[in-house]
Amino acid sequence: MRISSTDVIEGGKILYPIGKIKAGSAWHGVIRAPLQDNWREHALRELVRKAEDIDADAIIGLDFEVDGVDSTEGSGVALMRILATGVAVKLSCAA
Repeated sequence: MRISSTDVIEGGKILYPIGKIKAGSAWHGVIRAPLQDNWREHALRELVRKAEDIDADAIIGLDFEVDGVDSTEGSGVALMRILATGVAVKLSCAA
């Protein structure tokens, strides 16, 4: 799976976009934030799996964001997860 944070794939030509996709890591306590890189990797693996499920050749516009739930909303614990988003695309010649 080819992945780009921009709207182009180096050395590839986008035939058509399939659609926006989003995947997230598991919810975890904010205290575990130093492990954020591992959560990003997990979210990216899930995003790739979703792209493969719809026969995409690549993901463009990759971005990460933090989704959180404040402890004042009743859970008693501040929670967060990392979301990976992008656009699944079909390349003119799958590479």
